[in-house]
Amino acid sequence: MNEREILTNYVYKIVASLMQNGVEDVVISPGSRSTPLAYAFASTKNLTIYRQVDERSAAFFALGIAKAKAKPVVLLCTSGTAAANYYPAIVEAKYARIPLVVITADRPHELREVGAPQAINQVGLYGERVKWSAEFPIPDDAKPTLPYIERHIARGISIATAAPFGPVHFNVPFREPLLIDFQEELPAQTFKGSFIGQVAPSSDAIENLTDLINETKKGFLIVGELPLGTDLQQIWSFIRKVKWPILVESLSNLRTNVPEDCEPYLISTYDALLKNTAFKQHVAPDTVIRFGAQPVSKFLTNFLIETLPANYIVIDEDPMFRDSAAVSTHFIHASIGQWIDELNIDNTVFNKEYLMQWQTSEAIAAKYINAYPNDAQDEGAVVHYLIENLPNESDLFVSSSMPIRDIDTFLLPTKKDIQVFANRGANGIDGVMSTAIGFSQGRIDREMYLLIGDLAFLHDVNALITTRYQSCKINVIVFNNDGGGIFSYLAQSTVKEYYEDLFGTPTALQFGDVAKMYEMEYVQIKDFDEMEKLLKPQNNPLRLIEIFTDRQDNVMSHRMLWQRIQEELEQ
Repeated sequence: MNEREILTNYVYKIVASLMQNGVEDVVISPGSRSTPLAYAFASTKNLTIYRQVDERSAAFFALGIAKAKAKPVVLLCTSGTAAANYYPAIVEAKYARIPLVVITADRPHELREVGAPQAINQVGLYGERVKWSAEFPIPDDAKPTLPYIERHIARGISIATAAPFGPVHFNVPFREPLLIDFQEELPAQTFKGSFIGQVAPSSDAIENLTDLINETKKGFLIVGELPLGTDLQQIWSFIRKVKWPILVESLSNLRTNVPEDCEPYLISTYDALLKNTAFKQHVAPDTVIRFGAQPVSKFLTNFLIETLPANYIVIDEDPMFRDSAAVSTHFIHASIGQWIDELNIDNTVFNKEYLMQWQTSEAIAAKYINAYPNDAQDEGAVVHYLIENLPNESDLFVSSSMPIRDIDTFLLPTKKDIQVFANRGANGIDGVMSTAIGFSQGRIDREMYLLIGDLAFLHDVNALITTRYQSCKINVIVFNNDGGGIFSYLAQSTVKEYYEDLFGTPTALQFGDVAKMYEMEYVQIKDFDEMEKLLKPQNNPLRLIEIFTDRQDNVMSHRMLWQRIQEELEQ
């Protein structure tokens, strides 16, 4: 075989192996050294190809698709700093447990560390931020090469999609020339398939958990953001059995599509309630059980640290279980699954008055949250309006900082079919819009809304480049309060001399011209009376809604809400 034939067989073997192991979507950041693989991906039927020239945005875009579909998504770039620009999204994928399959094309070994252009040391580039990495051999006709590729891809995707999900990295060196012969048929595979097991608790763990539940007089469940692909019916089944207060974070997606028989147990206003000292004393628990990640609420975390429950059980599919407060007393290594139905729960010992205390307090907080727009016209009032009026079968992607906290405050349990998502792995504000646009590609049958602040929007405005290469549909709602709104709630705001320069960081920018550049429908809202513009029918699949708000007014209105809740709780 000549060099071109060898290269052709090599790249199509990579494509065939990826598809055999469940890959359906590939995001390509165009570049020279990745040409052979880009050709092979683009010419293969039954793959969906996406393009984004900004590598940093492309990586978050791919992460969004993987998050939406709970399936591995391939990300391809050329060599050099292109690969380095994937790093922020890989960090998010690591901590958010997203199955990204990162492929970086590379210079051949003889061009590394000798001053060749676009050549950096890419072996192990992402370090511990990926679950596994491997370097492929240079394309050749040696007999072991193609079997090596087949099995390493099977290993990599098995690792990426085994609990907990996470990113993996393949570094693939190519020598020039980089052209291939296009093929209509993929090569046959000698490796037949991988079958990933589920993580189930031992019989001892089930027995111990059952005993702790049945002996508990005062306790509650915490449900944070759950692993991709979790069957929520398993959680609802557990709630029906245990009949404890359930502190459900908005990202758990248990505040929406709520079954009628489970609604009495849901506590969504815990962040506001746990600001009250007397309430905290009354509801100090004996036992706490947590599924999923630790919720956003700092007041919940502080409450757990202050009360130190006798039993705090973390159920997680990763042996490196999450417990930032260091209050756990038990860990159960398990994915959420059928085993939950096997628990023999008898809650006759449980204190019903304890449940009623949570329920009564939830009703008090919900009353003031529902009435909030009567007294305020700030970002919280907009979020309240948005939640109340989002159409059924909508997805809401939310930026970090204040947007996710407002959603957590104002999203009360509802039967409406809306779902909330965010990048809460590393909790950054970078790449949010790229992730949301990618997420919308994975759930094209649902209406997509993104709620984001002005600084996070500016961080990732290049995300909109991707709308020039493939059809996209998204409503981008930007709160423009001219700076970093969340810092107004923190101690930094008391140091007036440096606050605006270092934390407020106003830019005095508006985004109408951004919308014009990307041919988006642009809506500007400066007054709460114009809010009907927010969700009007679209004439354009791309909408940018810019809502102007005031940081100081936002802080005062939120604090007034919390004060009213506290006053009635005291009574």
